[in-house]
Amino acid sequence: MIRRSLLAGMALVCPTIAWSQEPIRLFNGEDLSGWTAVLAGEDARAEDVWTVRDGVLSCSGKPNGYIRTEESYKDYTLTLEWRFPEGSDGGNSGVLVHTSEPGAIGIWPKSIEVQLFSGNAGDFWVIGTDLDVENEEQRKMGRRHLNLTDDSERPIGEWNEMEIVCEGDAIRVSVNGDLVNQATNCTVTEGAISLQSEGVPIEFREVVLTPMGE
Repeated sequence: MIRRSLLAGMALVCPTIAWSQEPIRLFNGEDLSGWTAVLAGEDARAEDVWTVRDGVLSCSGKPNGYIRTEESYKDYTLTLEWRFPEGSDGGNSGVLVHTSEPGAIGIWPKSIEVQLFSGNAGDFWVIGTDLDVENEEQRKMGRRHLNLTDDSERPIGEWNEMEIVCEGDAIRVSVNGDLVNQATNCTVTEGAISLQSEGVPIEFREVVLTPMGE
């Protein structure tokens, strides 16, 4: 069921008004320079989970864990492309923004997750954090904050584009050009960027962060 009706009359609560600075390619298309892996299991090796080929970052999905940037960021626009491999059933993953302390919930660090679960891209999940969305009585389910649309993703095997705008204590998320979620009063406003390994293969490319100017 499409939830676009929730957008009717809804003001954009976190417009980007600052000038942008030079983009930073967080993933260089060649290796994991600038990233650190955190994985469940003492014997897990990053190279068995995360591999790079032809400019694509592939994640096997097992064991659970994540890679995080070695640098922290605030006030930026993050863009990336992702897909689940053709012939798969999709599954779960996510982009974690404002990542800080490890182990807030199991393997997952304190952060705000922008969901990539197939069919639910753009949901927010709070991990040791909190935020507000409009119509919370309809859209908040424990740690989950439902997105605004059900039809923004492309079929399994095709690349999707996501834009995440973090400005102050607000976050706005678009998928393939559609506004799919926005939040205010986030209890965290800066930290590392992380990509999840969460059970199934997934691929990423063109992970670019553009800081906002003063």
